[in-house]
Amino acid sequence: MSTLTVERVGFGVTTQDLGRPGFSDMGLGAAGAADRGSAALSNRMVGNRPDAAVLEALLGSVSLRADAHVVAAVTGAACAVEVERADGSIRGAAAYEVLMLGPGDTVHLGVPDTGLRSYVAVRGGFAVEPVLGSRSWDSLARLGPSPLQVGDALPVGDQADGWPVVDAVAPPLEPWPWESVVLDVVPGPRDDWFDPGWRTTLTGQDHLVSPDSDRVGVRTTAAEPLVRAVTHELPSEGVETGSLQVPPDGFPVLFLADHPVTGGYPVVAVLTPASVDRAAQLRPGDTVRFRIV
Repeated sequence: MSTLTVERVGFGVTTQDLGRPGFSDMGLGAAGAADRGSAALSNRMVGNRPDAAVLEALLGSVSLRADAHVVAAVTGAACAVEVERADGSIRGAAAYEVLMLGPGDTVHLGVPDTGLRSYVAVRGGFAVEPVLGSRSWDSLARLGPSPLQVGDALPVGDQADGWPVVDAVAPPLEPWPWESVVLDVVPGPRDDWFDPGWRTTLTGQDHLVSPDSDRVGVRTTAAEPLVRAVTHELPSEGVETGSLQVPPDGFPVLFLADHPVTGGYPVVAVLTPASVDRAAQLRPGDTVRFRIV
């Protein structure tokens, strides 16, 4: 079995797959890749099955050395990519390119100009030991394969499934907006717990991403908070990925992959799946606008 050795880790790298759904009755969320679309694309680019494990690299910043011939791809936040050959020479590469690594080659990911999470797939997937059927690290439950450290040897698995057609791996890249990121939401289920003007408050102003955001949720602030019409406590109830939960300060928290399975604050709206992926690429300080669909 071939392996990739971690030569450098910057801001944090974890293994992720489709997650471990089905354990909510035990209080355990599904976890999985935060930007599911980018993770799926990286697997398609190297011909993997959808459930193959990939690496999720926060702000890029990771280097991996191959000990055999490996096919790889980088998606998500478009970071600088270099391939250092075994003889020390450097070959320029790029995100969203199929990379052919030879024995002793090292692929280096830099910090992207925009976006937060880059994804690395290798043909066959990363065959780290699964926990409860998944190779995803859950940062809230502290469950799954541990975040990567320098010196870790990552085995390459056998989850390849043919080769993709060209137009399936070369989609047009949507540029990251330099101003506000627009996220689409569907109202409810607890929108009736808010002042009738909540739609204007939510959609009519910029929301700023807070520094204490993570894989559990994106915290926001704004000039004007959402105002509750119903002020008594809400019994804890189930929440989904993409939920906009509103705590007492009136500023929404957007739940991502590692969110808790229940919550005691009302959910005013839920993001569409595509907007969840976009929200996973938000950095602290980014500006968000919500759009009701």
